[in-house]
Amino acid sequence: MNVTLKEYPQEELAAQPIGAWAGTAARLVVGALREQLAVEGLTQPHWWTLNHVAGAPGRWTRAALTERLAKWDDLGIDFDGVYDDLAARGWLVEDAGAMTLTGQGEAGRLRARERNLRVHRQVHEGVEPADFVTTINVLRRMVANLGGDGDLPA
Repeated sequence: MNVTLKEYPQEELAAQPIGAWAGTAARLVVGALREQLAVEGLTQPHWWTLNHVAGAPGRWTRAALTERLAKWDDLGIDFDGVYDDLAARGWLVEDAGAMTLTGQGEAGRLRARERNLRVHRQVHEGVEPADFVTTINVLRRMVANLGGDGDLPA
């Protein structure tokens, strides 16, 4: 889906409202990701949980993972409900309070990962890697300038 963009003078582009463009981009990207995850019956918090637990099996308790993920939540998610849902599907087990994915959970995570990669490829189409890096660094600087955390997520 290669889209041709209309050319504009640099002065006109430099005067554009960053909040409007960043907000539109965020809504479209997040919307596309949520749409793909929904095919698997997942939400973003499901996805975040699957990835964190897969990355550190047996490390995350409900409380610790909820504390870690809550800053990304924009929907008022009940994280215990997410964990309960993954457990009911047979995707997640808890041993002494620590979560681990089952084989089914890892298979579901990999399917969801492929769906998210489709969105990633679509978003990056026609964007040079150096331009993407510049964009991320500009946004990081703007976030930091406004008192936010400009560091990459750990």
